[in-house]
Amino acid sequence: MRNTLLICLLCFLPAYLAGSNSDTLQVQDTVLSRTFSEIVITANRFGSVGINTPEAIKVTDELSVRENQLRTAPEALNISPGVFVQKTNHGGGSPFIRGLTGNQTLLIIDGVRLSNSTTRYGPNQYFNTIDVFSIEKMEVLRGSGSVQYGSDAIGGTIQAFSHQLRTTDDPKWGSSILTRFATHGMEQSLRAGINYSNRKMALKSGITLRNFGDIIGGDTTGLQSPTGYGEFDYDLKGMVMLSPETSLILNYQNVSQKNVPVYNKIALENYTINHMDQQKRKLAYLKLNHEMNNGIVKSVTATASYQGTREGREMQKTGSEMIRIEDDKVQSIGFSVESVLKTREIWSGMMGFEVYKDLVNSSRTDENLNTGGLTEKRGLYPDGSVMTSLAGFTVNTIDLGSWIFTAGTRLNTYVIKVDDDNLGATKLTPSAFVGNLAILRKLDETSNLFVSLNSGFRAPNIDDLGTLGIVDFRYETPNFDLKPESSFQYQLGYKYNTRKIRGEIYIYRNQLYNLIVRKRVEDQYIDEYPVYQKENSDRSYIQGFETSWDYDLTDSWTFHADLTYTYGQNITHNEPVRRIPPMFGRVSAEFNQKNWLMNIEWVAAAKQERLAQGDKDDNRIPEGGTPGWNVFNINSSYNWKFITIDLSLRNILNTDYRYHGSGVNGYGRSLFLTAGIDI
Repeated sequence: MRNTLLICLLCFLPAYLAGSNSDTLQVQDTVLSRTFSEIVITANRFGSVGINTPEAIKVTDELSVRENQLRTAPEALNISPGVFVQKTNHGGGSPFIRGLTGNQTLLIIDGVRLSNSTTRYGPNQYFNTIDVFSIEKMEVLRGSGSVQYGSDAIGGTIQAFSHQLRTTDDPKWGSSILTRFATHGMEQSLRAGINYSNRKMALKSGITLRNFGDIIGGDTTGLQSPTGYGEFDYDLKGMVMLSPETSLILNYQNVSQKNVPVYNKIALENYTINHMDQQKRKLAYLKLNHEMNNGIVKSVTATASYQGTREGREMQKTGSEMIRIEDDKVQSIGFSVESVLKTREIWSGMMGFEVYKDLVNSSRTDENLNTGGLTEKRGLYPDGSVMTSLAGFTVNTIDLGSWIFTAGTRLNTYVIKVDDDNLGATKLTPSAFVGNLAILRKLDETSNLFVSLNSGFRAPNIDDLGTLGIVDFRYETPNFDLKPESSFQYQLGYKYNTRKIRGEIYIYRNQLYNLIVRKRVEDQYIDEYPVYQKENSDRSYIQGFETSWDYDLTDSWTFHADLTYTYGQNITHNEPVRRIPPMFGRVSAEFNQKNWLMNIEWVAAAKQERLAQGDKDDNRIPEGGTPGWNVFNINSSYNWKFITIDLSLRNILNTDYRYHGSGVNGYGRSLFLTAGIDI
């Protein structure tokens, strides 16, 4: 309770200063802060100024990620207000937005869907298949995204952006190398890159080698083994100017992770072997953009993409002579065309269409280690399943000066074909029509107030329809008769921006309908696991409060505080919604002068004791709930010419802590050192 009160006080202190500082209110900002003056893309699928965007959206850039030495793409989101990152294993990381994660939170890379037809409900590892060193920034859009991007954005949308390429008047070469080490052998990373540009083209490429050792937890936890794994990534992005108005961009990314253990399975469920090998993702896309200087149509962009994911799993129970080898592959082909429209200074918008097609191949082989015999069985999903999505969409903004109106709609149809050897062939054709509306009122030169309404949906995917096998602590069986989930979220938001103080407050409620949930089949067990099947049966709501403030005391000193509270209730069963994060927040003080920087941060979470029955059955959650915790970190950075050195001391007090729902505990007291050269 004392922690909660202190975080609340620190979060609202800047708001009090904002209201009491009359001099600040009288000064017009000619230079907006980096927080709100940034151009954000995800909210509208075209650029808009952050403070004038009537949605809860936050940007995390690569500089912040590097200064805090954040290990992976999911862990980088820990500094984004309103995001809670659960980790089933060290090679995972599942961001929660407004109480939802997994296939209820949409993941995107450069406008291309990362979420696919096997993205499962609940925590997963998919966002960790993005190399954090290949990212220029990430945008988190809380509470919106179905109109702009389609299925799965019930909780919100997270979009990662690769580095933007720019041409130069003269030919220019550049290169970079970065190394990182952590105490106890918890990390050894190497990143090398090269770039080139001239008047007609730009090119950037990189290669990443990483070895993560087992986590050393705080206090009495100590070594958590096995948790470490290896990773090898490479990426290439190029841009060619076909004319002054037309550009062609090619991007290729390849991420490969090996021997990624699922620690809680080995520690708590009597497994000798339980790991993912391999976890792979490769993405290739071509993007053609043509800018226009006359008429309503300002630009047209066409994107063709291919994304392939592979998840291999090996499992062996202690004392068993049998090892199970599962392999799931998803090939996703996408194509989209969208136009940015504008007339004078009042109306701007975009419209477009997109199509995605997923092909799923899934297999399972049981190997007898004594005899060497192999037995082929049905994989986790029906082999050869196909899911196709076709959509048309539009988002529009009317700017009347003191008032800004935003509205959009999307029509999305699906064709899902599942052919199961035992249950036969099934074809589903679900569809969804969704819309959003927001009204923003500028109160003065420094602040605005807005209200937004967002309807969302999640189409049943192949993971929902056809899963057969062990998932977490249960055994799932297929159900081919499922309908889309739907949501209706409304929020009230306030944004404030001056030279010294920047802040935002959001209050929201999300109504959830036809939720696809796992239902236990009474008195049935397979391989000693209780049997579950999915069905559309639940109605719930999630509501909460989010606030974030920055205060520049001087040119060198900046203070930050954010706080998130989430409450979820399952109306159907009169119990809490599963996996709702506790109240959590972050407070930091940063000193930045000339070539060096230092910040100290306090990250805290309250105890979560509001548990659904599914939480109580989950062996990752302690009996009675996940304890609250406080962690203190110090981060520092020094730049000299083309050399940068970052040093972080994590968990100064060596606290034993765990993010609610995680299968591993956090780092104990440890040092992280990064050295980089850019020439």
